[in-house]
Amino acid sequence: MNEFAVIHTGGKQYMVSVGDKVKIEKLKGDFKAGDKVVFDKVLLVDNGKDTTIGTPYIDGASVEGVFEKASRHKKVTVIQYKQKSRYFKKNGHKQPYFEIKISAIK
Repeated sequence: MNEFAVIHTGGKQYMVSVGDKVKIEKLKGDFKAGDKVVFDKVLLVDNGKDTTIGTPYIDGASVEGVFEKASRHKKVTVIQYKQKSRYFKKNGHKQPYFEIKISAIK
């Protein structure tokens, strides 16, 4: 069984293992490809034998990753329409994300 952890970032929780590529919410700060990113809000760590659960976070635990790219998701179209009143609005939205490759669970 592979080692995995549950981390909290960007208001969401992600289950990650070493080697996973994760699309997370945009982080504050400037990042370039190859930069190291550390997540210290670790909720759970499982190494195949025993499981450690935080209250709410595990002290001293961290997950390290390598920043790969910043991009945006596919466009989501939002339409508002009221019949018989000539009311029509159309908006689009592309949510930004960071792609991180998980390198270590400590």
